Amino acid sequence: MLRVNWGSATDVGRVRELNEDSVWAGPTLFVVADGMGGHAAGEVASDIAVSEFRRLSEQRPLSAEDIVAALRQANDRILEAGRQRRERSGLGTTVTGLGLVAAGGSTQWAVFNVGDSRVYRFADNLLSQLTVDHSAVQELVTAGELRREEARFHPRRNVVTRSLGSQPAPAADVWLFPPSPGERFLICSDGLTGELDDAEIARVLFDEPDPQRAAVALVEQANNAGGHDNTTVVVVDVADVDAVAADVDAVDAEAVDVDAGDVEAVDVDGGPRPPADTDGRRQA
Repeated sequence: MLRVNWGSATDVGRVRELNEDSVWAGPTLFVVADGMGGHAAGEVASDIAVSEFRRLSEQRPLSAEDIVAALRQANDRILEAGRQRRERSGLGTTVTGLGLVAAGGSTQWAVFNVGDSRVYRFADNLLSQLTVDHSAVQELVTAGELRREEARFHPRRNVVTRSLGSQPAPAADVWLFPPSPGERFLICSDGLTGELDDAEIARVLFDEPDPQRAAVALVEQANNAGGHDNTTVVVVDVADVDAVAADVDAVDAEAVDVDAGDVEAVDVDGGPRPPADTDGRRQA
């Protein structure tokens, strides 16, 4: 039997007037969406995306294909919302998250991502970024034209290269891997990663064992660091696993396996350097 605990927090920040992030947490799906488009359009787009996963969370069993279908349905609904009201034209949202799915006769984690919100794994005091940012600066980092530590301050750091609300629908990255006792996941919008580096994030996850208090502490630290954007955080802890699968599967042609060759881990004193894979452009 798999048992998880979780906590979540969201805040408008110190600069923005409207929180365009949306969040859904538990018990089998954990999702963060960061809306874009202005004039409250971003709030509409992120809420549409999260509502699809709120509905999906009631489904048993859940598959990775169900997650991909929900992303496509959300994309269609966002496009329709833009057609219905001119002032919402161009609305969109990132979506990233974590779900428990049935695959290969066992329960697996499915990590999924469209955009530059992120999923991290914290285990054995090491923080690993599981998702790959779909962003202009990540393309520069991958090309060797920009160092990762410079990306947070680059003038194009808010240019998203893949998001829901696009035609054709964007390809989602999806990874499957088995649960492991004691692991902790962080799902967050770029309001967190724009203010805190990975070492600062890892320190909070290390110091605060309660997932709800950890989520609140991360949002508070992002605000204390400037709070230039909305910040949304979900922290998920795997408390117990009776049995886990041995294999890691990849889903969809766009997915890559999560293993030591793809993800660089960092302890509470360092920072990861993930790979990238991007196309198209949107402003978050």
